[in-house]
Amino acid sequence: MNQKLVTKKNRKVRMLRERYPDIRCKIFYQRDYLHLLVKYGLEEPEDQELPAAPTRIPGPPQILDLGTEESEAGAAG
Repeated sequence: MNQKLVTKKNRKVRMLRERYPDIRCKIFYQRDYLHLLVKYGLEEPEDQELPAAPTRIPGPPQILDLGTEESEAGAAG
């Protein structure tokens, strides 16, 4: 897939998330679409290997409560 188009798609989704933080959206790339076609039997797998599906869909970072580590460190020391 053309990298310029992927970058454009990612930029649009990033802007959407900034403007509407309550809306959850998921980006599907060409490889994801092809995997779904094969998974549900709509298309036979090609002779070429499909690229590996991502293990994690990128999104906003998770915020962790780091206060519990300080209390554990004080109790251990």
